[in-house]
Amino acid sequence: MNVVFIIYPNIVLLDLAGPLQVFTHARKDSQSAPAYRTSVVSFQGGRTETNTLLKIDSDQLSDWLVVHRDIPVHTLIVIGGDGAIPATLDPAFINQVRQLADRSTRVCSVCSGALVLAAAGLLDGRRAVTHWEDCDHLAREYPAVKVEVDPIYIKDGNIWTSAGITAGIDMALAIIEEDLGKSAAIEMARSLVTPMVRSGGQSQFSPELDRQAHDTKGQFSHLHDWIIANIQRKISVDDMAKECGMSPRNFSRRYTEIMGISPAKAVEAIRVDTARDLLATTHSGVQTIATDCGFQNDERMRRAFQRHINTSPSQYRAQFR
Repeated sequence: MNVVFIIYPNIVLLDLAGPLQVFTHARKDSQSAPAYRTSVVSFQGGRTETNTLLKIDSDQLSDWLVVHRDIPVHTLIVIGGDGAIPATLDPAFINQVRQLADRSTRVCSVCSGALVLAAAGLLDGRRAVTHWEDCDHLAREYPAVKVEVDPIYIKDGNIWTSAGITAGIDMALAIIEEDLGKSAAIEMARSLVTPMVRSGGQSQFSPELDRQAHDTKGQFSHLHDWIIANIQRKISVDDMAKECGMSPRNFSRRYTEIMGISPAKAVEAIRVDTARDLLATTHSGVQTIATDCGFQNDERMRRAFQRHINTSPSQYRAQFR
């Protein structure tokens, strides 16, 4: 099975290197030959700059339209990078991408590579995701695309799109699972020392990283661990202040100043994040999850979901599980 990667100047190196590593070494089992043949192409061919000091050798994209026109393309992957927007403004390049996509069994993008697919009209009417920093641009410039901000990757028919950087590895592993089976995907993940094979429904946002980004000195890291450990119970501002050894008034002011959110809203956000994980990874009922996450009942959890992610728990589970 041929996997063809399309690059252009100023790609993100890891957008290419991660999936390329996966497809180069994937196999059905330890006794089998590699399952894929990989190629890297660009409009001009030759050495193409990345966003690092390394350059990538590539064949000309047109070779796959002329010289190799009778060779089937199983998976076509457009890589992302800062050069994606300039690439969308090159009609000749976009036309060649569209032509090769038309004869590919599966078409994919990593990160802002989705902008190239959108420019080629390949995402019209489809659900798609890209790096969270580019989602607004994708939605604004290509209104026919159903842009989703949260998932790490989306499969819509034969079109796959993934979020930023390492999400390309998650997408590649999911494709391995579809083509070769779950065992092959797990073995590939183990080879990469990847801790898990993540489903596409998992969020590209890390609430923990977001909290760390606000609390750079770790003043409330212990508190957040304590909230997660006590997520089932009712947690008041007084409880949190006591845990931090502060007066409630001083704690509330200081927490809001550093974290950019009130303590009560922070607790609710952590409850929602915990519930999302359980909805996506377990078979527990919505009421059980609501209780386990401290919402007391499913209606309170539903209202919290609407406030934070504009969907209901049942809709979230149906979409991302």
